[in-house]
Amino acid sequence: MRKDVRILLVGEPKVGKTSLIMSLVSEEFPDEVPLRAEEITIPADVTPERVPTHIVDYSEAEQSDEQLYQEISKANVICIVYSVNNKKSIEKVTSHWIPLINDRTDKDSRVPLILVGNKSDLVEHSSMETILPIMNQYQDIETCVECSAKNLKNISELFYYAQKAVLHPTGPLYCPEEKELKPSCIKALTRIFKVSDLDNDGILNDNELNFFQRTCFNTPLAPQALEDVKNVVRRNMTDGVKDNGLTLKGFLFLHTLFIQRGRHETTWTVLRRFGYDDDLELTQEYLFPLIKIPADCTTELNHNAYLFLQSVFDKHDKDRDCALSPDEVKDLFKVFPYMPWGPDVNNTVCTNEQGWITYQGYLSQWTLTTYLDVQRSLEYLGYLGYSIIYEQESQAAAITVTRNKRIDLQKKQTQRSVFRCNVLGARGSGKSGFLQAFLGRNLQRQRRIREDHKSFYAISTTYVYGQEKYLLLHEVMPDFDFLSEADLACDVVCLVYDINNPRSFEYCAKVYKQYFIDSKTPCVLIAAKSDLHEVRQHYSLTPHEFCRKHKLHPPQPFTCNSTDAPNKDIYTRLTTMAMYPSSRPGRSLSSLTQWSVATLCQLARRHMAQADLKNSTFWLRASVGATVFAVLGFAMYRALLKQR
Repeated sequence: MRKDVRILLVGEPKVGKTSLIMSLVSEEFPDEVPLRAEEITIPADVTPERVPTHIVDYSEAEQSDEQLYQEISKANVICIVYSVNNKKSIEKVTSHWIPLINDRTDKDSRVPLILVGNKSDLVEHSSMETILPIMNQYQDIETCVECSAKNLKNISELFYYAQKAVLHPTGPLYCPEEKELKPSCIKALTRIFKVSDLDNDGILNDNELNFFQRTCFNTPLAPQALEDVKNVVRRNMTDGVKDNGLTLKGFLFLHTLFIQRGRHETTWTVLRRFGYDDDLELTQEYLFPLIKIPADCTTELNHNAYLFLQSVFDKHDKDRDCALSPDEVKDLFKVFPYMPWGPDVNNTVCTNEQGWITYQGYLSQWTLTTYLDVQRSLEYLGYLGYSIIYEQESQAAAITVTRNKRIDLQKKQTQRSVFRCNVLGARGSGKSGFLQAFLGRNLQRQRRIREDHKSFYAISTTYVYGQEKYLLLHEVMPDFDFLSEADLACDVVCLVYDINNPRSFEYCAKVYKQYFIDSKTPCVLIAAKSDLHEVRQHYSLTPHEFCRKHKLHPPQPFTCNSTDAPNKDIYTRLTTMAMYPSSRPGRSLSSLTQWSVATLCQLARRHMAQADLKNSTFWLRASVGATVFAVLGFAMYRALLKQR
C-alpha cells in the first residue's frame, strides 16, 4: 500500500474548494474564506486507512497554469469540485477539467477522479441525473459525492472516498461496462486460490477457507458465517459450491460481489497479503526479500523449506507414483508467470524410467537452485506462497546461510549439506558421462539425450557415515586459458581423462599444476572409459606417477558402459573428500580420527534432533548410522594401536 496519499482539489472559482478543506479541518463552516488554503497534512493515526494524507487546494487567482500542471502531476487523486446550483460549473467538468487532467497524465497511469457536488444545502434536487452520464463516459471517475461545506454534509466521506480511490482503486480490478473482473485481477486471484487450495482438489473446504480468512484478516470465520458465504454463492450460480467447498468460480464471484458493493478494500487486502502491488504485479520486496550472504558462504534450504516442498510435491503427485508427470509439473507451476524448469532439468536430476522427475530429483533441483542462485529460489518460493502457508515474514526464512568455509577447516567439522564438485577434462574425455552416471544412467540411456536438452550440472544424494548429503557436479568447459573464479570455487575437483586417448591426460596435468597444486581443494583423477583398452599417455609422467609425485590418490577407474546403472562408489568418496578436505594420502590416522569422530558426533546429534522427511525410513537410517559409527570407531581405534 502507498505510504501516503496526495489529494488535489480543482474546479471553477467560487464552487467552494477552499471551504470544503477548512470545514474538514475545523469541523465548522468558516466565516472568512481565503483565496486558497495552505496544504494540509492529516496524520496517519486519524485517517481510516492509517495513511498520512496531504490535501492541496488550487486557486486560479493565486496560481499559474504551470503550477497547476505541477500539482496535477504530483496528485494521487483529483477531486473536481462543481456547484450543484451552477450549471456552468458542471459543464466545465467535461469541457475543461477532465480534458486538461488527461492531457497532463500518462494514458497508462491515469489519476483517479472524484466528482464533488458542493453547496447541496442551496438546492432541493440532486445533480446526479446530470452527473451519471459523465461517470459512464469517463472510466477514470471513481465516484461522485454531493456535499455541503456549510452544513458539513458528507465532508469526511468525500475525503475518505478520495483516499480509498488511491489505496483501493477500482480500475485495476473491475470493468464497469462489462460488469466483470479484469483479466489481470482474475489471474492474481486464481493464483491466490491455488496457493490456498492446500490439497489441490479444486475447492476450498472449511479448513482452507478458515486458513485463508485468518491469513488475510487475522480472524477465522464462524461456522454460520461460512455457511452464509456459501449460500450467497449458491443463490447466484450453480457451480460456485461443490462438495460443500468453494470452487474457483465461486471464489471469483465473491470478489466481484465485494467490488460491486463498494467493498474494494476486501479484495485489495487479499491481493496485498499475497504480495501484489497496485498494478497487480508481485512486488520486488515480496519476491526478493533481503538476505545477506557473506563471502565464502553458501546457501541451502532448511528443514522447514524441505517440508514445504514435500507438501507441494505431494499436492501435485496425483497418481502417487513418487514422480511428476509432464502434466503434473505443468499444474505445479501454474502459480508461476512462466515455466521455470526447462527440459535440461530432466538431465540434471534423477528421473524414473519414463524420464519423469522423481521425488528425490525434485528436491535435488530445488537444492541446486538454492545453492547456485538463491535469489531465484526465493522468487520461486514466493510464487508458491511459502511465507503465507508457513506464516513467515518472508521466504528468506527458508534459507540457511552456511558459515565460512575457513571456519569449517579450522574446526575440522562442517554443518553443510551441499557440496560442489567441479569436473574438468579435455573434450571427449567423458565428463558428461560421469555426470549422467551419477543420476543412474548408463551409456545406453545417455545416448537418448538430445543435444539441446543436455545439462552441465548433475545433483543427487550420497550417504557419508549414514548422513544424507547432496553432491553437485558441475561440468566445466575445457577452455584452459579462461577458467574463471566460479570454475575454480568448489569443495572437490574431478580431473577426468580418457584412458583410450593418448592426449587426454595432458590437459588434466596442466590444469592441476596451473590452478590446484597449491590449493587446499582436494583433487581426484578419474580414469574414464575404463572398459576400453588403456593406452600410454603423451606426457612425461604416467597418471600413476603424476599422482604419487603430487601426493594425490591414484587414478580412479570409471565406466558408464554397463548393462545396469553405473557404480556410484566414486561419488560417495568425492562427497567424503569434500567434507574432509585435508584427507590426502600420507595424512596421519590420528588427524583423520579427530576429523571423523568430531564430525560424526555432531552429525549424529543433528540427525537425531531433526525429524526425517520420510518418517518410515527414519529409524532404519538412524540404526544403520549408529552401527556404522560404532564399527568405524572400533576399526580406527585398532588401526591407531597398530600404527603406534
